[in-house]
Amino acid sequence: MKITLKILKVIGLTLLIIVGALLSYIIISLILSWITISQEPDTKPEIDIYISTNGMHTDIIVPVKSDQIDWSKEIKFTDTISKDSTYNYIGFGWGDKEFYMNTPEWSDLNPKLALKATLGLNTSAIHTTFFKEMVESNDCKHISISQEQYTRLVQYIQKSFKRDANGNVIFIPTNLTYGDSDSFYEAIGHYSMVHTCNSWANSALKNSGQKACLWTPYEFGIFYHYR
Repeated sequence: MKITLKILKVIGLTLLIIVGALLSYIIISLILSWITISQEPDTKPEIDIYISTNGMHTDIIVPVKSDQIDWSKEIKFTDTISKDSTYNYIGFGWGDKEFYMNTPEWSDLNPKLALKATLGLNTSAIHTTFFKEMVESNDCKHISISQEQYTRLVQYIQKSFKRDANGNVIFIPTNLTYGDSDSFYEAIGHYSMVHTCNSWANSALKNSGQKACLWTPYEFGIFYHYR
């Protein structure tokens, strides 16, 4: 009986610690999400970019071609199902590879995927999507940035790709795309409770001098500052 009581106490204490840690994470993440990092002053509106969300992930959307870079030379139109070369914009999202490719909707999430992603047990991927044109909405916000800020954003995105011995991005052949204009590539880093797909996008905004959260794991944390 005494042994059973000790076991129950250990289990109870363990559960209490887990619940306490989760509550602390939620409270801290919400507080940091509400703290605004302001846009750099005197920003020249020279390049149009967008942030978009599907309710889970935040994507950074930029012109396919600009003075800084022609993204189609790295992210091939032929890597998509449509192979259409007339797209004008390209979106980038970073995240857990298995989670990204198996949970396009919240309904696809299961405990095993969530646990592995939270603990950073999987490799990461970059999901890219081509667009013909962009339309602003509650889930898609327009931002104008300077040429110099866009150069920083380009460098941030480029450094997130895992590359082969020749410095090329590594395409992931798969039938698990979300449509006919998107594709996946190997990425650097591991998803975790601290480094999420949305914290990656938030850091992209901060690195390019745009309004952002101090830190957030949530897409609504980012869009709170743009709505």
